[in-house]
Amino acid sequence: MQGPTPSQTVGPFFGFALPFPGGPQAASGGLRVEGQVLDGAGEPVPDALLEVSHDSDFARCGTDPEGAFHFVVRKPAPPPGEAPHMEVTVFARGLLRQLATRMYFPDEDAANAADPVLGLAGARRETLIARAEQGGLRFDIRLQGDDETVFFEI
Repeated sequence: MQGPTPSQTVGPFFGFALPFPGGPQAASGGLRVEGQVLDGAGEPVPDALLEVSHDSDFARCGTDPEGAFHFVVRKPAPPPGEAPHMEVTVFARGLLRQLATRMYFPDEDAANAADPVLGLAGARRETLIARAEQGGLRFDIRLQGDDETVFFEI
């Protein structure tokens, strides 16, 4: 009997079937979140796929040639003992498995300061907190290198 076969990289196949009409729109009239997915050299990743979720909301968006993505979401209620946040999953070429991270909201200073997960992130906690910009929030995801986003084991 043979053991398990090794993992294989994901994609690039995201332009076919996975994005769906209205995919980035989790909530009508919600909050716009935009950003870029960047590789270890700071270059855009043009064929990544991101999913965001909380409660029953779900949205999916592929990146464009500049690595840009956007979502329209509702700000979630905070889970017990945590600050409000969205679960973010990143799929991209070269990854053996999807990456899991979180996006926290910048207007929740007290809740963010008390959040146990942000506390574990230490000096890198800022990579998990979106930035307020005119018209919404900015949340960039860096896959490696300086200012690499904090990812969680799943």
